[in-house]
Amino acid sequence: MGSTAAMGLSSFIQAVPAPGKKNNKIVCVGGHPDDPESGCGGTLAKLVTAGYEVAIIYLTSGEAGIEGKTHKEAAAIRTNEAIAACKILGAKPIFAGQIDGDTIVNNEWVNKIKDLVEKESPAIVFTHWPIDSHKDHQAASFLTIQSWIRGNRQYELYFFEVCTGSQTMGFKPTDYVDITNTREQKRKAVYMHVSQNPDGIYTASDCNHGMMEKFRGIELNVPAAEAFVRMTESIKDGLLIK
Repeated sequence: MGSTAAMGLSSFIQAVPAPGKKNNKIVCVGGHPDDPESGCGGTLAKLVTAGYEVAIIYLTSGEAGIEGKTHKEAAAIRTNEAIAACKILGAKPIFAGQIDGDTIVNNEWVNKIKDLVEKESPAIVFTHWPIDSHKDHQAASFLTIQSWIRGNRQYELYFFEVCTGSQTMGFKPTDYVDITNTREQKRKAVYMHVSQNPDGIYTASDCNHGMMEKFRGIELNVPAAEAFVRMTESIKDGLLIK
């Protein structure tokens, strides 16, 4: 692993990159619109503030995510919501083109995600924790992991959590980021996803990101934080698809 892992994610954010340098790019790969925002929106906003360029790759456009809407209608609504959320975070949205609820993990899609990620030349990539109850989250994670492995690990890979306990499971953080100063920016980005009941994302009994931010903040001794697991050799060996 490179120098980013050695210094830790929080320290990396404070090391403002020189303009034009290769290490000023960040990528986040999420299963659906609202996943990157709720999982690590505060960290992404903090990275943008620190001088990094952030791109969010949405594996799907959330086609199956609005009851009573066709896939085409839902995709249009949720794409616009994601674009609005990215404007608040200062990130660039990229839509990979898979279908919500019918995601695919194969060599073709590994190469597609690998190409999308490597086009950005990132220093760090964030994605879902692979042990997640939602199969689209698993697909986004495994495609990103395989891209990282087959791309000779040219960037650092970190996993974020969503709806811990009901979706993300077995998550034991290795890194924390203080999002106290970007917490409200994250909340505004999440609330752009009107179709997804943003109040529920923050307060529901099975998906309480407001409580998660407070809890991770307590662990870091700050008002609010986001937590991550850094990819290690032991994790890699257990997840490698031959």
